[in-house]
Amino acid sequence: MYSHEDRMKAVQLYIKYDFSLADTVRELGYPNKRMLRRWYQEYQETGGLHEKYNKQPKYTPEQEEAAVNYYLEHGRSLSRTVRALGYPTRQSLREWVDKQAPGMRKSSNKRGAVVKYPQEQKKDAVIELCARKGSAAAVADAHGVSRYSLYKWKKELLGKEDSEVMKEFDISALPDDKDALEAEVAKLKEQIYRQQMELDILKKAAEILKKGQGIDPKDLTNREKSNLIDALRTTYSLNSLLSMLEIPKSSYFYQREAQARTDKYAELRDTVKSVFHENRGRYGYRRIHAIITKNGQRVSEKVVRRIMREEKLIVPHKKRRYMSYLGEISPAVENIVARDFHAEKPNTKWLTDLTEFHIPAGKIYLSPVLDCFDGMPVSWTIGTSPDAELVNTMLDGAIDTLQENEKPIVHSDRGCHYRWPGWIERMDKAGLTRSMSKKGCSPDNSACEGFFGSIKNEMFYFKSWQNVSIEQFIDELDGYLLWYCEKRIKMSLGAMSPLEYRRSIGLAA
Repeated sequence: MYSHEDRMKAVQLYIKYDFSLADTVRELGYPNKRMLRRWYQEYQETGGLHEKYNKQPKYTPEQEEAAVNYYLEHGRSLSRTVRALGYPTRQSLREWVDKQAPGMRKSSNKRGAVVKYPQEQKKDAVIELCARKGSAAAVADAHGVSRYSLYKWKKELLGKEDSEVMKEFDISALPDDKDALEAEVAKLKEQIYRQQMELDILKKAAEILKKGQGIDPKDLTNREKSNLIDALRTTYSLNSLLSMLEIPKSSYFYQREAQARTDKYAELRDTVKSVFHENRGRYGYRRIHAIITKNGQRVSEKVVRRIMREEKLIVPHKKRRYMSYLGEISPAVENIVARDFHAEKPNTKWLTDLTEFHIPAGKIYLSPVLDCFDGMPVSWTIGTSPDAELVNTMLDGAIDTLQENEKPIVHSDRGCHYRWPGWIERMDKAGLTRSMSKKGCSPDNSACEGFFGSIKNEMFYFKSWQNVSIEQFIDELDGYLLWYCEKRIKMSLGAMSPLEYRRSIGLAA
């Protein structure tokens, strides 16, 4: 059973790794590929993952009552009841009896006095066990304990790794005198100490530095080695860690001093985080750098990128899978735009298409028209049905923005919405020129598809829409489109929004 946090982490990493099942499972160590596909399908359909499972009880109340009655009527034996009925486990039966017949369960526990042995006696027993020439039972009898307790003490004092060392060690080679024997034990303990230190270094490297278990600690940078030493100094001596990681003491203290210095980018760091969050995590380092420099502050793009990496300011991204729709209702027209999405002035070339948003409350459709001059959405409509009214209302709104001498080309795919009589009649009446993509060729309208990709990456994907109504979503989407026109900067427009760009060249008030 995986927690909600673990499942969400797996789905987000799967999306981040471009839907690679193998890379995601290899990185996290869970789950299997089929389970990950099922989690992602649920995430797509509902916009999130369920918090917990509603597990149904394995046995009915009648079965539970029958088991308790059999137990009480047949000698109150857990084993006999389980064998006779074929269910449940003895632990479950204990719980049922305690719940339905308190005080009636037969107890078979026998408790006696617990003898506590001093630590020194345990150490002597373990040393004698490791150096014995006879049997372990004889050592146990000499100390008045069982073999089980003797080996338990050995595991507590020397650890699991020592057991393997002792198996390979030739006990007959040990000297007879006590001093030499203690020297051999000390040598073994030192070996175990260094092995445990090496293991802890690898674990901390994976935990703190996010390094793989197979990394060689000697290949780490001095800064990384310094961080590992600080994390393990409460467990191991400084000199031992310096020797194991092969870093001079002077280098270690230099790194500590360097990390303790005041961050010279502290103010810039706050600015970067502020700009990132003000724009709801939709801007990468190039746009954030453009905003900062536009406000008069000089800084390198690389510094902004490094700060964003250190602060984990990541813009989520998901690849779009294209799909074209073909509706042979009326004859298709020529592709006049021919993938040339550049325009010298506004209202020369328009692009339009239809996209769907699926949230738990239902499906919502967006129909915009974009100006190739600067990518500004001229008009848009949002609704719950991809019908003629949706696209025709959008076209009417776009036509209302035109001056008398403006007759743009309107490019679309071959969807049925752009081949119905209502659409064609409006185009002809306004004197607009129709243009259509080739059959099943989404790149012919890639600028519009890219606009949809930006919307979904910045506003729709990576956000849970659970408990959001259709009306609330429409308001959210409409607010995003207004922000896109007025405030969202485009690097191709000199780090200005479409409306700011038009104002800068005297095309808007």
